[in-house]
Amino acid sequence: MYKKQELRIQIQAALLTVIAMLISDFLYAQHQAKDSIIKKSKPDSIQFHPLEEIVVSGKRISFRNNSATPVQVLSGRELQNINSMSVADAIRYFSGVQLKDYGGVGGLKTINVRSMGTNHSAVFYDGIQLGNAQNGQVDLGKFSLENLEEISLYNGQKSSIFQPVKGFASGSSLYLTTKFPAFDSVERDHAAVSFKTGSFGLLNPALNWSHKITQKLSGTLSAEWLQANGRYKFRYTNGVYDTVATRSNSDIEAYRLEAGINGIEKDSSGWNARIYYYNSERGLPGAVVSNKFDYTQRQWDRNFFVQTSYKKNLNRYSFLLNAKYGNDYTRYTDPEYITTSGYLDNRYKQQEFYLSMANRYTISSWWNIAFSADYQWNKLDADIYRFAYPKRNTVLTALASEWKFKRFDLQANILGTFVNDKTETYTAAGNKEAFTPAVLFSWQPFAVSNLRIRGFYKKIFRLPTFNDLYYTYIGNVNLNPEYATQYDLGISYTKSFNSPVIKYLLAQADGYYNHVKDKIVAIPGSNLFRWTMYNLGKVSITGLDLNMQAGWQITRQINLSTSIAYTWQQALDVTGGDNYGHQIPYIPVNSGSFIANAQWNAFSLNYSFIYTGERYSQKTNIQASHLEPWYTHDISAGYELKVKSDTLKLIAEVNNLANQYYDVISNFPMPGRSFRIIIRYNI
Repeated sequence: MYKKQELRIQIQAALLTVIAMLISDFLYAQHQAKDSIIKKSKPDSIQFHPLEEIVVSGKRISFRNNSATPVQVLSGRELQNINSMSVADAIRYFSGVQLKDYGGVGGLKTINVRSMGTNHSAVFYDGIQLGNAQNGQVDLGKFSLENLEEISLYNGQKSSIFQPVKGFASGSSLYLTTKFPAFDSVERDHAAVSFKTGSFGLLNPALNWSHKITQKLSGTLSAEWLQANGRYKFRYTNGVYDTVATRSNSDIEAYRLEAGINGIEKDSSGWNARIYYYNSERGLPGAVVSNKFDYTQRQWDRNFFVQTSYKKNLNRYSFLLNAKYGNDYTRYTDPEYITTSGYLDNRYKQQEFYLSMANRYTISSWWNIAFSADYQWNKLDADIYRFAYPKRNTVLTALASEWKFKRFDLQANILGTFVNDKTETYTAAGNKEAFTPAVLFSWQPFAVSNLRIRGFYKKIFRLPTFNDLYYTYIGNVNLNPEYATQYDLGISYTKSFNSPVIKYLLAQADGYYNHVKDKIVAIPGSNLFRWTMYNLGKVSITGLDLNMQAGWQITRQINLSTSIAYTWQQALDVTGGDNYGHQIPYIPVNSGSFIANAQWNAFSLNYSFIYTGERYSQKTNIQASHLEPWYTHDISAGYELKVKSDTLKLIAEVNNLANQYYDVISNFPMPGRSFRIIIRYNI
């Protein structure tokens, strides 16, 4: 029976691949037919991120006012100005985002967008998804900002029909874009060296280097080492007395190596290849419960992948090829858990192979169509008694079309998901297949282009992960897949001014409703490696996201930029029973952030504020599970000076200025006030 199922999925994959190749060959032949009616659009850049721009006082402010889905962007200098070390720190400033942070430099950090869960949020690295078939969670604390040019978050999906199918296959998408080397006619090398140190024994040197090989070929190298003892003060109470203790077993040592090569061709075509390696050892501090403060569990992670992408524009026809191989290793030890062969020492090995082809064809000046097909293979091994040893074949297809009129854009796509699981022991979850649609629109109601109304409808399907289904201790092969339906209606406004005070204003507001059926919820146990999985039933999510950015000219020498984000959200369990109408765990009704950056000649001053309202740690909203609101104030000051043709920047940061004690996840205390010094030298 299993052989027949596997043969069936392989036949499907082969047929879809052949179809994609036939369509590619047909469209390639058609590109030679000249059509003078077709109006050529501005070529995409090699990074595949077309932007509209406003230029204010010589500075470039990037935004995507023409997107049919809400998008939030942090790029360039903005990423350097905020008090952030990793991607996880940076995305806290986006609206509609809950960052699950288990504390400290080495604590696990995952993203939850609009209460749909971590597994509905895909993370892309230079356009290719970061996978984790084992638990579906990408630890954003691993990814440094040192070699990133941009972080962008799309609700629903990126507003483009020309992308891999993975781009259609999630409820939201976080895109991490590495720095792309740019040289003038005489430059051949760029380099940036940075060093961070501060509280909790932090030592963090990093190097980024890019080299122009030829006019159309360049290479990059990025290396980073991180060490911290993770010891910080926190407040604990058992209801009778309060005490201040020191967090233990939260140390981390990690290093990252990346190398890439980029090629540019005519008509904005191009290719790139990247190799990535990350290795870490960290302590797992565990939950502070029942007067237990000390833990001895440890975890080792080794992540390796190599990926490549090739894009070609041929007049009416364009195609995009992506390929990736990933190999991940995790080791977990628990000296407190004694087995017949000694203390617990588990090792997991995960492999992934991914291949994708996207095709786009321009029928006329106002009509484009696209067909994409992805194939992914995953395998998980472990040295655990009676482990399932699961393998998964996944085929994704997407047929999409877009219609662009003078002031109205419309997109539609249908996503096909075909999954086959096979295990060596126990019963596999079997075959799964689903077809899910999406419709997006963007409307400019007036002749001026600075106001747009947008909206989307999307239905999405997500499968339980290997851990959800097969994990030896808590896996549940009977878990149901999640089906989520998303609705969004919003407005965006952009305006530049000649005023001596305000220079630009960017604003967007979105109301949304999400309905999730058979929501899979993961709640941590006594430490970060043991979880409890269950289907919550039905969840109804209603929310409002508000974002506003503004630029100010305070004096001739002083520029000020401000950004504010706010989210109101009700994420209610509507399954029925005693918990009907209760807010689901860890979702605040109110949350928001504020950022201000002032520039005066070579000096900069930054302030950021993050607020998270009251929440509940369990699905039953009672006083025992109630979590108080928390907020943090962060400030930093920087000075930049020229050293001949180079640049030296010194930055001093104070995080959690008010020294507030708080938990993002119940019983996993966060650090209080901390300091950081950064030295960055650009050559």
